[in-house]
Amino acid sequence: MAEEAKGEAHVSAEQPETSEAARLPVPDVDPSRPGDPPNPAPEGPRAPFGLIGRVGDRATFEALRRDGRRARRGPMTVVYLPGGDDVRVAYAIGRKVGPAVVRNRVRRRLREAVRELDRTTGGLARGAYLVTVRPEATECTYRELRDDLGRACAAVSGEAGR
Repeated sequence: MAEEAKGEAHVSAEQPETSEAARLPVPDVDPSRPGDPPNPAPEGPRAPFGLIGRVGDRATFEALRRDGRRARRGPMTVVYLPGGDDVRVAYAIGRKVGPAVVRNRVRRRLREAVRELDRTTGGLARGAYLVTVRPEATECTYRELRDDLGRACAAVSGEAGR
């Protein structure tokens, strides 16, 4: 037993008391670093500007089918139903147009074209729109899609100046 004790040192199990407070780096102490906003974000919804809604209820689709005005320009058909307080748009892009990647690309282009038309032409007429495309839409450039969409929307809403 005496041999084992020779190689071991006595270490106290008690922790020493700290004399100083822990030091933190300067960026962690200051709550208003240069990247923080000076004021809290305002509460409530923002004022709508160029807000394009979606058509999602069956009654609107039925009304579009039954009472909507139609115009076909290029590879797309636009059906318009006047009324409501806002612009709502639905896109019908069938599987014949292509695989999901292609259909989604066409849908993104059409969404941006609708936003651009709403900004640049003084706003689309209030109501519901249904935009349907044929497979030839995949071969069109963005500018061609936007121009065809603009002509079709102007034709169905009765605003030929667009």
